[in-house]
Amino acid sequence: MYGRPDDLGKALERLAAGRPAVVAGGTDFYPARIGRAIETDVLDLSGIASLRGIGTEPGQWRIGALTTWTDLVRADLPPALDALAQAAIEVGGPQVQNRGTLGGNLCNASPAADGVPALLALDARVELASLRGTRTLALAEFMLGARRTALAPDELLVAVLLPRQGPAARSRFLKLGHRRYLVISIAMVAVSVDLDEAGRATRVGAAVGSCSAAARRLPALEAALAGVPRAALAETAWQALRDPAVLAPLAPIDDVRGTAAYRMDAVATLLRRAFGDLAS
Repeated sequence: MYGRPDDLGKALERLAAGRPAVVAGGTDFYPARIGRAIETDVLDLSGIASLRGIGTEPGQWRIGALTTWTDLVRADLPPALDALAQAAIEVGGPQVQNRGTLGGNLCNASPAADGVPALLALDARVELASLRGTRTLALAEFMLGARRTALAPDELLVAVLLPRQGPAARSRFLKLGHRRYLVISIAMVAVSVDLDEAGRATRVGAAVGSCSAAARRLPALEAALAGVPRAALAETAWQALRDPAVLAPLAPIDDVRGTAAYRMDAVATLLRRAFGDLAS
């Protein structure tokens, strides 16, 4: 059975009554079933207008789960959220960006999901809703591994919440693949820095994707950059990355796109480059 409710409450009722496959943009769901009949019930969320859009609340940004990558690219976001817009440009091609959603990217939970490192570096939280009520989780607690999340069977991810940062905050996303566009990443990084009036880092976020079962933050690197002047971030990061413990949260694999050793080297280079970009 196919259902396309226009109200979140109706969607939650359908979800609680059974276990349909939940579809937002469908950019992962339908291609995975080419040539096969769809034998499961489908709950299509695309008709729920309240789940799409970017807005502000006291102390935070609220991004609806059905917000598309194109929406993010076109939005008037501050430099603090540049990494998210830059990641949005890297998601597939225009057709996928027009249909694919931020919430779908998170719930699909691919280790190579382009949106996750940027959101991790920006201290994102997710809002989950069910007939039982709502709850919020840090994104790092929501992403459990490859194709695994903390979403309960009767819950929907309805929004992503990002804390507002200072006027000097900046962020950057970089992706390495075998070609420039329409490629699954070999490695990707996102960094975020907020600065005080003296230009020193008061908050640092650094996250890496495609190098573990789920994207991971690098707390040791973030700590090493606390208080560092903006102009010295790249070189200080490069020095810190000489310590193998800094990249210990990562567990890259050898596959057709690259070896684990190559991924680790690439991550260090990408991080240095990303922090260097923030200093320019």
